[in-house]
Amino acid sequence: HVQLGESGGGSVQAGGSLRLSCEVSRYAYSSYCMGWFRQAPGKEREGVAAIDRDGRTSYADSVKGRFTISRDNDKNTLYLQMNSLKPEDTSMYYCARGRGAYCDTLRRTGFLYWGQGTQVTVS
Repeated sequence: HVQLGESGGGSVQAGGSLRLSCEVSRYAYSSYCMGWFRQAPGKEREGVAAIDRDGRTSYADSVKGRFTISRDNDKNTLYLQMNSLKPEDTSMYYCARGRGAYCDTLRRTGFLYWGQGTQVTVS
């Protein structure tokens, strides 16, 4: 059974930084694409960043140059380092496990398992 648990959210001023973490149950974590998504009230859930089994990354245009996704396969943990935060980054952030080893898309349909989310508020 795949379980994901996010942590690290909080409130920060514009220009600040946060680091999100997502612990994943051990089963096949290192073999899969992993991603971060976010959803603000009244908006669609959007892909933020993804990292495949080999460490290749992709980002939404809105976060390129500010966010960095990484993974530690020994700790079964996914990270999202967020710098230069803006008020428009305010959202619930979710980690997700993909369907396969490679990240073909940042769309929700490419991901099967989801965490419960962690709130990020930028003022």
